Amino acid sequence: MDSNDFRHVRAWVFDLDNTLYPPSARLFDQIEVRMTDYVMRTLSVTRAEADHLRATYWKLHGTTLAGLMTEHGVDPVPYLVDVHDITLDHLTRDAPLADRIARLPGRRIVYTNGSAPYAERVLTARGLSGLFDGIFGVEHGDYRPKPDRKAFETVFAKAGINPREGAMFEDDPRNLIAPHAMGMRTVHVAGLPAPAPHIHHHTDDLAGFLARIVD
Repeated sequence: MDSNDFRHVRAWVFDLDNTLYPPSARLFDQIEVRMTDYVMRTLSVTRAEADHLRATYWKLHGTTLAGLMTEHGVDPVPYLVDVHDITLDHLTRDAPLADRIARLPGRRIVYTNGSAPYAERVLTARGLSGLFDGIFGVEHGDYRPKPDRKAFETVFAKAGINPREGAMFEDDPRNLIAPHAMGMRTVHVAGLPAPAPHIHHHTDDLAGFLARIVD
């Protein structure tokens, strides 16, 4: 990676889950259980049916919530409160990551398909509070989730950032398609690379990657 690739960047956009904390924390395991439980209660289906719908809606609509809203008119507010009511005991503070994020020039935001209150809890547990100019959840995209381009456009407008001066850090490759099309530098944060024309860089060590930009 050439640090010059980021010389023009003045808007740093970070996904939350499995991006600003390691997948080994397995927070999404907890969230998926709660999502399945919510689908079971709301639609009066078996656990197997609920688990199938959860996964199917994620593939077709971007998130389980988007599928529930589109297919069943589910109210997103109580859903988001319920599914994010998880323990964060597996998270640890990350001082090197905090230092490198703090040194990035320009605006820094978090944009997640989860809720903003949940994101704030995670950032606190990771020692990353106070580093970002904005924390945006799916609610800020009018409940339209990534990878929908309209969701990105809505959130970026609210954040006051120019995508052509931006970089997007994401663990889900499909959520980098729209940012790339909008002119952003894209970074896939994951254990294994997923080579694709819309991915400029890959890293399995976000703090180390940012060090090469700010040091």
